[in-house]
Amino acid sequence: MKQLQEYMKQYHEEMNWKINTDNYEKTKSSLLNNYMLLTTEVAEIAEELREAFNKTNSLINEGMDEQQAFNIAKESIKENLGKEFADCLAYITKFANYFEVDIEDSFYSKMEEVKKRKNKDIPVKK
Repeated sequence: MKQLQEYMKQYHEEMNWKINTDNYEKTKSSLLNNYMLLTTEVAEIAEELREAFNKTNSLINEGMDEQQAFNIAKESIKENLGKEFADCLAYITKFANYFEVDIEDSFYSKMEEVKKRKNKDIPVKK
């Protein structure tokens, strides 16, 4: 992740897509605009999932086995889904770089915190 963050820092500079830091209002506007763009990309992930579920249902309605239908549908969205994940990651790294947050350190720290939670959901044993 550290390499990814460094790559994206240079990429955003090269593309002139950094968070605007001219003054507070421009920074605030830039942060909100980038947040809006991030949420748009997250919604595009939802659209890909929707497409997979619709394709699965169509194939099931044609008589295909449920699991086989879903596997075909998953494969059909894989490339586009990867692009949407990449778009989300680009915005997340932009925010992290602006706020000087090491995503990798934050990620592992958060996962340890989650492990220790008392109010975790209890999965059904199979």
